[in-house]
Amino acid sequence: MTIRPLADRVLVLPAEAEVKTASGIIIPDTAKEKPLKGEVIACGEGTKDEKMILKKGDSVLYGKYSGTELEIEGKKYLIMRQSDVLAVVE
Repeated sequence: MTIRPLADRVLVLPAEAEVKTASGIIIPDTAKEKPLKGEVIACGEGTKDEKMILKKGDSVLYGKYSGTELEIEGKKYLIMRQSDVLAVVE
């Protein structure tokens, strides 16, 4: 299945949550923090007022409660507006 975001939206694959702490303690799934970093998988074309500056493959940081969660073919994604992205990691 292919997803093509519309307007100023981007599809992000969140990074994996930490499984161990620095001291080697394993963190259970229920206690894991949501990752705040991910990779842009697809993006829309922007709007007439705001052009799309993100591109496929960008590593981005986003807010803790940003986006809407989607599950596609067993993988979890987030779809959010470009303005919900805080920074591009270079």
